[in-house]
Amino acid sequence: MKRLFIILIFIATQHWVISQTPSTISLGQCYQLAKQNYPLINQYELVSKSASFAMENASKAWMPQVSVNAQASYQSEVTEIPIKLPNLQIPSMSKDQYKVYAEVTQTLYDGGAVKSQKDIITANAQVDHKKNEVELKKINERINQLYFGVLLVNEQLKQLDISQKDIEAAIAKTNAAISQGIALKSNNDALQVELLRMDQRRVEFKATRKAYLDMLGLFLNQTLNETTIFQRPDFPSTISSTAINRPELMLIEQQQKAVMLQTKMLDVRNRPKVGVFLQAGMGRPALNMLNNDFSPYYIGGVRINWALNGFYTVKNDRAILNINQSSLSIQKDLFLFNTQYAMRQQQAELEKYQALFKSDDAIITLRTKIKNTSLVQLENGVITSSDYLREQNAEQLARETKSVHELQFLLLQYNLQYTLGN
Repeated sequence: MKRLFIILIFIATQHWVISQTPSTISLGQCYQLAKQNYPLINQYELVSKSASFAMENASKAWMPQVSVNAQASYQSEVTEIPIKLPNLQIPSMSKDQYKVYAEVTQTLYDGGAVKSQKDIITANAQVDHKKNEVELKKINERINQLYFGVLLVNEQLKQLDISQKDIEAAIAKTNAAISQGIALKSNNDALQVELLRMDQRRVEFKATRKAYLDMLGLFLNQTLNETTIFQRPDFPSTISSTAINRPELMLIEQQQKAVMLQTKMLDVRNRPKVGVFLQAGMGRPALNMLNNDFSPYYIGGVRINWALNGFYTVKNDRAILNINQSSLSIQKDLFLFNTQYAMRQQQAELEKYQALFKSDDAIITLRTKIKNTSLVQLENGVITSSDYLREQNAEQLARETKSVHELQFLLLQYNLQYTLGN
């Protein structure tokens, strides 16, 4: 029974692994899955919730503000009436006095403070969102390197298989030549060594591919293996405009907007505030200073509050915010310069590969002719296996070079799309 249970667990585990391993995957799917599974994606919801709570708190400034206060004091002197009348005793006030009261205030005009505070909260939340977008956008560049790394290794393995078939065909023909006494056995040994060397290269390529698959699978939260088919991306659409649309620029623009709102807040901070209030409580004395007993009382009215200390620093505060704006403008110019530099460098690389493509096919054609001729010469004992392997390796290198050029050209195009923010 225990053995059956273990077998069922094994089958279920294998089914889960297979279900988590996509049979075919594309570059677009990698972008999407990487963003969905990147831990930073949860930060969006936290930023939105935090901004919502802050907005709600700001709105509560318009609600009636209630405070409860208590006070006990002792004073060295009290007010006395300096008049003495016959048959009349004027009571004197106690030097210890007590007051317990509650006060309710309601703001009628705040100079636009709540509205400005809400605008700043919204702007800061947008800044945080843009920061997240910048970090998430960087994932695409890393996905490009890993995805195209897998494609390049797959292409190298494919070319290795083609070369192995050539070597095996050469071995078969060499064996025939050896049996006829035309070639030496050492020629066959050299070809066998080349096969072993190819096996070593295959092991190295597969190890490199596994490393790429493991790293890419970590981003995607997927199990990727050598059976997963990686679709070769199409060439991106022709770039009709070199306008830069990067989230870093949007972040700087949002930061500039936030600084502008802080500048407006300086004017709001120095405006007077108007409100009504009601104070009610119990005191000794209360409002009647001649009554030395505990008595209830209330006071209501309009209150104007104008804090003038803000005018002391408003000039320097405004200068600091202007410096912040200038710093952001410099950051924007610097980012545009670096991005345009990278863009022109990538465009120059693309032009280089376009020129290389013209000669790649011609080199492969000539190398194939030379290899085929050397194979005939090897079969007839005219050359040694070392001579043949030199030409065969040269053809393989030409094919690998073309594959590398094609994938690097494709990767450069996608990197250029990333640089422009498309």
